Amino acid sequence: MSRKLPLILIATAVVAGGAYIAYSGKDSTEPVVAANPSGVSTSTAAAPVSPALSSNIFVTTPQTPTVQSFANVIAPTIEARAWMVMDLESGQIIAQHNADERLAPASLTKLLTASLVFSALDAQRLNLDQEITVSERAWRTGGSRTFIEVNKPVKVSDLLQGMIVQSGNDATIQLAEAVAGSVEVFVDQMNKEAQAFGMANSNFADPTGLPSPNTYTTVRDLSILAQHVIKDHPSYYHYFSQQEFTYNKIRQPNRNGLLARNIGVDGLKTGHTDDAGYCLISTSVRDGRRVLSIVMGTKTMREREQFSQQLLDWSYQNFNNQVIAPTGQAVVTPRVYEGEVKTVNLGSQNGVAVTVPRGQEQNVQMLTQLNRELVAPIAKGDAVGSVQFVLNGQIIKQDTLVALEDIPQAGFFGRMWDKVARLF
Repeated sequence: MSRKLPLILIATAVVAGGAYIAYSGKDSTEPVVAANPSGVSTSTAAAPVSPALSSNIFVTTPQTPTVQSFANVIAPTIEARAWMVMDLESGQIIAQHNADERLAPASLTKLLTASLVFSALDAQRLNLDQEITVSERAWRTGGSRTFIEVNKPVKVSDLLQGMIVQSGNDATIQLAEAVAGSVEVFVDQMNKEAQAFGMANSNFADPTGLPSPNTYTTVRDLSILAQHVIKDHPSYYHYFSQQEFTYNKIRQPNRNGLLARNIGVDGLKTGHTDDAGYCLISTSVRDGRRVLSIVMGTKTMREREQFSQQLLDWSYQNFNNQVIAPTGQAVVTPRVYEGEVKTVNLGSQNGVAVTVPRGQEQNVQMLTQLNRELVAPIAKGDAVGSVQFVLNGQIIKQDTLVALEDIPQAGFFGRMWDKVARLF
């Protein structure tokens, strides 16, 4: 019996060592790179885990790299105070200028108002056919108007079209009162919602965007807000592509002229005051790919449309998307100890698409990083590390690495065998 124990330990060490080499390579600190079926390189290395980005709504920071920063592509000349163009499939900023400068948003504010109204509709606190009696405060509101009439009923659906299509301040105030009971309570809800969204450099003084020193936002914050409107409320999004609306026998066109150009634009919102200049948030879908552009502070209405289209066209022409870690697909299969099986399939938590310069789709590398030794039991969905996507030496995106399957514990002898193996 005493002679068998060393033999068992030696055999265990050989098995464990072989498994370790198969997974890590000759040197445990040296990444192993292998091409996967999609053509994306995959690396495995022991390194600190970085926090993963959100899946549905992409919240960027001033430190988030732009795609242009690792591409030999020159952005178009955009004569605006601030602007951004962003791919909404990958969540990556393609290019930007003054993205964190606080500016007056004018009627772009109405996107946040719309978001709160849509939420009230989803919660059935309002319904589209519900009639609201117009208040004197709403009727008296200045600026662009839907021409609702005081003390007369108007449907919520008409108020929505008046706010979104015509940018009517009167309809906007009436919707705020319908949702919250008063404009003041609604404004408080607006600012709480903005903070919950992660719009860290924004504040709003009223639902319309009329000039106020207490109403300001940034291009970056507006990119977050636009995503929420598009992704959280798809059943109401059609209002943003509506090209005209007639109310009280007064026909008014949507001020977003890009809707009529057959270039895939289906929203979102215009804005203008003397302080803000001309502003436009527009989004386009071409070949199933949605791109968002935000332009703030141009000199004319024509310029805001011209520059917005330039950004959209430039983005589609010079950059492409690649899904490199589909949801549910294994990106690495490392050793797992004390389990009924010896390996586990790990994949990206959210599924990952990246935006890259055209022609560089096959140059993206995938780096997986484990934050612990893998020991069963492991549950499907357990976070065990991170996966990073690298192009030209720069991390362009990252996500949480999760188990794609359950790995039950092995029986007593299987667990003991692996416990001994892990000693060598």
